[in-house]
Amino acid sequence: MLTVLKRSVAQGPKELTSPNVESDRRKNGIDLVGSFVSADSGTVCINLGDAGAMAYTQSRRPLFTPRSFRAVDDMFCIFEGVLDNVAVLRQRYGLNKSANEVSIVIEAYRTLRDRGPYPADQVIRELSGKFAFVLYDSTSQALFTALDADGSVPFFWGTSADGCLVLSDDPNFLKEGCGKSFAPFPRGCFFSTSGGLQSFEHPLYKLMPMPRVDSKGQMCGANFKVDVFAKRQASMPRVGSEANWANAF
Repeated sequence: MLTVLKRSVAQGPKELTSPNVESDRRKNGIDLVGSFVSADSGTVCINLGDAGAMAYTQSRRPLFTPRSFRAVDDMFCIFEGVLDNVAVLRQRYGLNKSANEVSIVIEAYRTLRDRGPYPADQVIRELSGKFAFVLYDSTSQALFTALDADGSVPFFWGTSADGCLVLSDDPNFLKEGCGKSFAPFPRGCFFSTSGGLQSFEHPLYKLMPMPRVDSKGQMCGANFKVDVFAKRQASMPRVGSEANWANAF
């Protein structure tokens, strides 16, 4: 799977970009999408207009972490993995028995966006199983993406030559397209356009970048880990019908 979003929609941490950009052979975002689509005739590509694009294929579908896509009310989501508590989540979000994992993630995001009762970290913690997902909301022009606490699904992110944020389950594709400006997506974390990178396992603490070098000793995109000595600033409680819930995660 692949998602490429322009900086106006989603800007990743600056540490994700290698300091060796001068010698880094990175592609532009549009070229990355073209390369991904041309590699497999069965690739489905979703044009997100000025925001970027999403793409996926079922021909290289993982055996134990199946991939699914759905678009509902201008929300586009690619989900990879399996949830263990689908029945419970269907009931929580008022979904019918045919709703699968990707439908549940879309509804969870919709609930969160439209004045849901829980903070984002709690909503994601309720997803039990192996998962990685990317959701783009074209109405809000917002990205919402996460990886499970064990990192069960291969999931990576990076930056293109023109500053696009790139997310994929294929490390070789990112290495070719983003050069050294990519890294594994932090396990137990989520990223949103409004809130940036946060840990849903340890929501009270900030994340700190950890330098990463390749086999040649050259700096690459950083890893991120929870900093137990740095607490996040407490956010204002969500109260009142006029509260802007979408900006709180």
